Amino acid sequence: MMRIITGKAKGVRLATLEGIETRPTSERVKEAVFSSLQFEIEGRRVLDLFAGSGQLGLEAMSRGAETAMFVDANPDAMEIVKQNARKCGFFPACRYLISDYRAYARKAGRDGQWDLIFIDPPYKLGCVGDAVKRLLDADAAAPGCIFVLESGEPEVFRDNPELTSRFEVLKTARYSITYITVLRLKGEGQNEEGADSGDL
Repeated sequence: MMRIITGKAKGVRLATLEGIETRPTSERVKEAVFSSLQFEIEGRRVLDLFAGSGQLGLEAMSRGAETAMFVDANPDAMEIVKQNARKCGFFPACRYLISDYRAYARKAGRDGQWDLIFIDPPYKLGCVGDAVKRLLDADAAAPGCIFVLESGEPEVFRDNPELTSRFEVLKTARYSITYITVLRLKGEGQNEEGADSGDL
């Protein structure tokens, strides 16, 4: 059973969708990710793409994020997200959309810009780089936006190498078959030198 690790909703147990299509982020990975983000959450606007159970966005809300948008193509998954948001007490502060990531990205800019974006699709889709590119093309990421990418391969921009220069690498780590990449979107005029990557 998953739970909120810390913050306003600390200890709240979260429901998950049964079946093989939804793969919740493990407690170990989630704790490592949020440890690295501890000063990057307060007051931020969060997008949880491929939301699944909503645990990443809800963890961010528990730690002081201002609002979260949850997007998932599976209606059953979105019902789980809403259920979990109610349990945590964050339901009114969040938004919920049943949508494929491509369809959402076409209109993502209308929601304003996000400060923290979680992208954690089913590994078999291999679409992390494509999702990032579509969000950038839609101008949906605020300057300095942090992207937390979870994938089944280390090279998230293998099919979109031109994206690499647009980011500063904050952290990289591997947990079994899971690769975590944390990036900060560079501002205009920044050079292409990024920070050293390290283990979470």
